[in-house]
Amino acid sequence: MSGVPIGILVMAYGTASGPKDIERYYTDIRGGLPPTPEHLTELRERYAAIGNRFPLLDITSQQADGLVRVLNDSATDGSSFRAYLGMKHSAPFVAEAVGRMRADGIERAVGIVMAPHWSGMSIQTYVDRVLEAVGDRLPSFRFVRSFHDHPLFISFLAGRVAHALGLLMPAEREKAAVVFSAHSLPVRTEDDGSHRCKLCTAEACAARCTYRAELEHTAQLVAAELDLHQEVTTGWQSAGRTADPWWGPPLEDVIRDLASAGHPAVVVCSAGFVSDHLEILYDLDIEAQALAAEGGIHLVRTEMPNADPAFVQVLAAVVREQLEV
Repeated sequence: MSGVPIGILVMAYGTASGPKDIERYYTDIRGGLPPTPEHLTELRERYAAIGNRFPLLDITSQQADGLVRVLNDSATDGSSFRAYLGMKHSAPFVAEAVGRMRADGIERAVGIVMAPHWSGMSIQTYVDRVLEAVGDRLPSFRFVRSFHDHPLFISFLAGRVAHALGLLMPAEREKAAVVFSAHSLPVRTEDDGSHRCKLCTAEACAARCTYRAELEHTAQLVAAELDLHQEVTTGWQSAGRTADPWWGPPLEDVIRDLASAGHPAVVVCSAGFVSDHLEILYDLDIEAQALAAEGGIHLVRTEMPNADPAFVQVLAAVVREQLEV
């Protein structure tokens, strides 16, 4: 390999670095508005319930390292690749990562967010931060804006869902339901009665909300690959505490409805997330599990991608395709 490496900027939401950083982290998320004392106490209790684990940064680092390793090992044209981490709400921040890339002499780069589904309130906000940091200087960027329907990603999720279904008893499996979830976002209602992510423009999402449509498309593609005969639906999790309406139905309501309908079990595939963090380890493994137990329905969730080599191969394929555009 020779020449200047191609920079791979791997971005994620960010995380508190530990219990003492929780208030700072959520203040940053809330645009400088600190959480109320009551909310802060609840957040600290939630992290304590999962053993005060804050794994997102380590997992994202492993994903980035694995991604460039695969890209470097498979390069056939002399290209080389170097990984950089950029977080939205914690160090290393996106702008800092861009600065390091420039200091290293990176001229070409690909930005990829560790989230499969596009929204103007999610992926585009990372893109905007990168472009603001770059200005009219190098590096020049290409961006992965969505990989929700990439065949390798669909096959990866299909394997996870199949494994989760296999953990159920045969009688449970036959009548189980499969729910695909993603992080809810605040929404607004258009003049025609349709809904969009609150700050997403109609032009960006074309005829309908891309975020919702992409989650539904992921669910459909995985169900088709597995030829599922079980009921398949979508739900939204981890909504924030604002006065705005958020995408629904909430996963909690979906679980209650499935239990009321007589389903003995539900498999939850958090297709909008790619690593373990509070929204998985607490919202699903503790809160949703308690709700399922209360309703008499057996809940199994799919294992998160994290830095699984098969998922890293998905990321590498997505990045390669962006470089070929």
